[in-house]
Amino acid sequence: MSYIQTNPDLVAACGLYCGACKAYLHAKCSGCRENAKATWCKVRACCSDKRITTCAECIEFENARDCPKFSNVVSKIFGFVFRSDRAACIEQIRLLGVEGHARTMAERGIHTLKRA
Repeated sequence: MSYIQTNPDLVAACGLYCGACKAYLHAKCSGCRENAKATWCKVRACCSDKRITTCAECIEFENARDCPKFSNVVSKIFGFVFRSDRAACIEQIRLLGVEGHARTMAERGIHTLKRA
């Protein structure tokens, strides 16, 4: 098992922090940006097409929740199961930047902000 590190390259397009994910820490996943099998991820594909790192850079939607690619069925199921609030992660990235988000998430040892 690896340790949680602060690495902006481990911030996924949707705002999750792979650096604190159990699958990443147990070397079962290379992280969302590097995972060649994650072709199913509409958010990752959209960010790649727009040549942006995360949804926080998107100028099309002020609130990530309004984006149909960000708020798709898979993400809603993920959010429900893990009590994940990825939109709050995007807002945190807008506030702190990718590096600040990575640092905050690593310090807290979490891969997502939780829904209230």
